[in-house]
Amino acid sequence: MDAETFERLADACLARAAVWLENFDPDEVDFATTDGVVTLEFPDGVRYILNRQAGSHQMWYAAGARAWHYDWKPESETWIDDRDGHELYDNVRRTLAEKLGRAVESRA
Repeated sequence: MDAETFERLADACLARAAVWLENFDPDEVDFATTDGVVTLEFPDGVRYILNRQAGSHQMWYAAGARAWHYDWKPESETWIDDRDGHELYDNVRRTLAEKLGRAVESRA
């Protein structure tokens, strides 16, 4: 994948996550965006980070003590974990639900 394609796909991923996060009460989870990064911020000071890694053409997601690396899969048009094959947006939803202690109906 060339750098321009990666940047376009990565920016779309980050924008999708930010739009989804707008649906949450900021007292429950807030978020901030900067160039190439979406930071989820919780009232207890914990932060989860979703960011692009241009050098490896991956999206990286860190939640608590865990971190994952995702490759773009054009056949499924989504970001897939490079170890066990789970999908990025499903993992964001799952980790957020675990942190909030409740079901999160939609996904990024």
